[in-house]
Amino acid sequence: MSKVRLSSMAFALMLSASLGFGVVSGSADAALSDEARAVSTEPPHLVIGLDLSKSNPLVTSDSYAAQVGARLGDEIRGLPIRARVTVRSFGVYDTGSNSLRIDQVISGRARPDDVAEGIQALVTNLPRLVREGKLEAQMKTNIVPFLETMSGGIDCAKPTKIVLLTDGAEDSELGRLTRTGGSLPDPRAGSFAGCDELLMLGLGRGFNSPRTTERFRAAWTGWATGAGFDRFTGLYDW
Repeated sequence: MSKVRLSSMAFALMLSASLGFGVVSGSADAALSDEARAVSTEPPHLVIGLDLSKSNPLVTSDSYAAQVGARLGDEIRGLPIRARVTVRSFGVYDTGSNSLRIDQVISGRARPDDVAEGIQALVTNLPRLVREGKLEAQMKTNIVPFLETMSGGIDCAKPTKIVLLTDGAEDSELGRLTRTGGSLPDPRAGSFAGCDELLMLGLGRGFNSPRTTERFRAAWTGWATGAGFDRFTGLYDW
């Protein structure tokens, strides 16, 4: 599949997804080489969560969304054949408000550069989609509930990395992190045991406070460790 074709497809499906019914999926290329088939290591799984809550500059700032999109694109371009890419959105605890879903397997027909280009375009255009009313910025930030929901469909026995495009400001029934205080709920012990990394891009972004960013980083480091991740990385900027 050519870059132009995939980009057009990704953008069209992005728009339909924002209206509540878009799903893009793909499977591994049936024509993989014998060499690729002989690889014994399990293909990695990259899980991407898009925080659509109003506190996250990702839904308001064009320049920031472009920066995040470019960083995420780099993550995807490094994936090998047969890697899985999963994209979901979160905010309020309501699946009807978060129906944006992408499931793609890197293959000879869906190469890393092509998949990266499509998903980068989606992230870069999030503020515009919100302004145009195709996506709605949400009033809650259910990060922990989102992760707990996703844990049921993730096999951490395989190489797995979760990337959340979020400010890290949990605001749910389970816990709150704010500029002045708050805490995260205790993680379900071992729910992500063996998963390689939880990466948050934009941690503390929008609060403009080094102290708040460090407090968020400490809270999420503790949560990720308790949940079983091998490591946590929280980036305010890069």
